[in-house]
Amino acid sequence: MTKQIEEKDDLIRELRQRVTELLAISKSHQQLMARQIQENEDLKRDNKLLAKQIDDYFNMRGRGL
Repeated sequence: MTKQIEEKDDLIRELRQRVTELLAISKSHQQLMARQIQENEDLKRDNKLLAKQIDDYFNMRGRGL
């Protein structure tokens, strides 16, 4: 009986450790995703600005300027 309790206690400790590790991984992934989302938004904004610059350039050329 005592051995079973010790084994269960060991299992509970291992599971708690694993949960702690998984929570750390989850937090790391959340931070990474937040950075990637921000970078994606920055790239979208830059892409729109570049498209506008190209459009303005070709519009100016088309007018002979």
